[in-house]
Amino acid sequence: MDVDVGVNTDRSKCVCFTGHRHIAKDAMAELSARLYCTVTELILEGYDTFICGGAVGFDTEAAECVLQLKERFTDVRLILALPCRDQTVKWNDIEDLARYKRILGMSDGVFYMTDFYTPDCMHRRNRWMADNSSVCVAYCDGRRGGSAYTVKYAAAKGLRIINLAENGGLSGQCGIDFD
Repeated sequence: MDVDVGVNTDRSKCVCFTGHRHIAKDAMAELSARLYCTVTELILEGYDTFICGGAVGFDTEAAECVLQLKERFTDVRLILALPCRDQTVKWNDIEDLARYKRILGMSDGVFYMTDFYTPDCMHRRNRWMADNSSVCVAYCDGRRGGSAYTVKYAAAKGLRIINLAENGGLSGQCGIDFD
């Protein structure tokens, strides 16, 4: 499936994100720093298009990280691959909704799998992200669910997997000491 969002979608320069919706608050600061370093290093390697799934948790952190880095690297693009147009219909947290709307408004392109929720729209979104990327940055601690499925699918498709829950990601050029 192709998407015309007006930006480069050459999969060799694309990175997708997948991760858990619930992340312990005490782990968030270090995760955000590792994510920032990893995305920075991927940009320095030549990746310019980052695809996010638009969910709360890791997806939101990743999208906000890319938006922050866009201020420094103006050729970087954020594409949202959303499962459906009504994905927030059952969201109750006002802060999550505000962050989502801000990200949606600042993204460089949005691709919806379907207009309304269907039982397979999340899997379709996850597969589409992997099919259109060459790197998958994940926060997946091995639990079952969509993130674990996406990491396995991406690995089977030959994507380079950077799992921030396992190996900490890339941190060579960022200057942040994690130990």
